[in-house]
Amino acid sequence: MEKDWLAEYQKSYHLGRENAITSREMERIFCVSGKEPRDTINILSREAIPIASDQSGYYYAKTEAELRATIHHMRRRIVGINAAINGLNRSLLDFDKARTRLPLVKGGGACE
Repeated sequence: MEKDWLAEYQKSYHLGRENAITSREMERIFCVSGKEPRDTINILSREAIPIASDQSGYYYAKTEAELRATIHHMRRRIVGINAAINGLNRSLLDFDKARTRLPLVKGGGACE
């Protein structure tokens, strides 16, 4: 999906939250797979193109508030992901303990 074309399309037809388009609608309109529009929008965001998003879909931010709401939502997702990573890291301790345990040998462990 051509990123510059998508940026212009969003700016022309999906300016502001009230004109949001879902990823599924983009798939259908542009005959692309589900991940492709999201990946292209991610690239545009990294290049400072103000594509915002929320539960209603993606849109070219018309106001600073729209863009700040998207940034806030992304930060909340980062916090949630970090909490999950921290929990999984703590669960690694159980794996580490299991690895260092040696099986008990009958007779006190002495070789006969």
